[in-house]
Amino acid sequence: MIQLVASELFRLPLRARMPFRYGIVTMTEVSHVLLRLTFEIDGQRHSGVAADHLPPKWFTKDPARALDEEIVEMLRVIRAAVAQARPLRAATPFQFWRELYAAQAAWGREQQLPPLLVHFGTSLVERALVDAFCQAKHQPLAAALRENLLGVDLGALHAPLAGTSPRDWLPARPPETVFARHTVGLLDPIEEGDILPADRVSDGLPQSLADCVRFYGLRHFKIKIDADVARARERLQQIAGVLARECGADYAFSLDGNESFRDPAAFASQLRALLAEPGLRAFWPQLLFIEQPLHRDVALAPAADWSAWPDRPPIIIDESDAEIGSLPAALRLGYAGTSHKNCKGIFKGVAHACLLAQRRAAGQPAMLSGEDLTNVGPVALLQDLAMQAVLGVTSVERNGHHYFAGLSQFPAALQAHTLAHHGDLYTRSAAGWPRLDVRAGRLALGSVLRAPFGCAPGLDLSALETVELGV
Repeated sequence: MIQLVASELFRLPLRARMPFRYGIVTMTEVSHVLLRLTFEIDGQRHSGVAADHLPPKWFTKDPARALDEEIVEMLRVIRAAVAQARPLRAATPFQFWRELYAAQAAWGREQQLPPLLVHFGTSLVERALVDAFCQAKHQPLAAALRENLLGVDLGALHAPLAGTSPRDWLPARPPETVFARHTVGLLDPIEEGDILPADRVSDGLPQSLADCVRFYGLRHFKIKIDADVARARERLQQIAGVLARECGADYAFSLDGNESFRDPAAFASQLRALLAEPGLRAFWPQLLFIEQPLHRDVALAPAADWSAWPDRPPIIIDESDAEIGSLPAALRLGYAGTSHKNCKGIFKGVAHACLLAQRRAAGQPAMLSGEDLTNVGPVALLQDLAMQAVLGVTSVERNGHHYFAGLSQFPAALQAHTLAHHGDLYTRSAAGWPRLDVRAGRLALGSVLRAPFGCAPGLDLSALETVELGV
């Protein structure tokens, strides 16, 4: 039997090393939270940890809302999820999560909050539970899913998967390296000459796209675009020139539309114009997929049926993947698949990956991508990478190491723990703090896959500010 017996929330303010523009907001600083939950599992107590940023304008993207108001709201959904989890008693982590998901969804409807935001709180409790359970069973995540120790009932989430288990669809052996798909933000300098003297960062890490390619050996990229097609054309041509010069033809990229379009026909027309641009002819064969070009208000509406565009590139949802039924709805409209982020849910991500694998086995197009929310260690990044590998994702957007100076802003004990236990993923920077060790464009995941759930146990959180949970 599983029950929650104690909870602690910690917060650390982080400042970006350079501005990151995504969608309608530019991030220069953000709160990072860590949630430590203690569960009684089969009569013994085990603690698990989960972590994430509180990123304004991603869960709601409401331009009228104040940033501080959105941060307060994110903390409110975390507190609500912990409160909903308190009275639960369940035989398996999956059952615990299902009951929590239903209770949190009902609370969210009463509060008139969007599901993507509501289940951010659910996912943090879920992640801490999975971490605690894997520690209790002395098994890493991959084995816990393969042996179905977590009690996953795929048919309860997607009817076509009834009678199957995760091991029927997930890789028998997770990949031990993944491509770090480098984000090119809307404000990011492309060449060294694009950096104004006042904006130059001197922390030993690269800043321009060209320098990042050389420093990390990058080969996979995620390029953010908006609805300004003329600007996008000019910027894509500049990026294509850098990638051709630095990588030859040995690269791949995705486009992130950042929900910039509200009219599917207008997006299709503008993308066709970009695809036909002579100066980008050698660029488009390297395209992997296009992520969430339509605003979430219209992305799953009947007008977003892509069947009238048979030769379209693969298009996936991201922010629109707010509920269990979002992916099946998207597939019916002709989307190729969805993204995985831990903030959208662990068990939901497993079920989505299995559904897409089943479609591929039947010869249908199906794609699961790995995307980022400027994830950083020592917890969030590692747990996300563990999930991506277990789900079979081999190209994972990573941008937290680019917009934040490694773990330089974390307490020394957490820095030392990460270097001691994850020396394949992190290395010591010239200044002494741990930075992500991207080599030849890839990340090594051996220590991540051996840990119970991504990060090695034993984190010392005592130096962090505590936040009142009120439960």
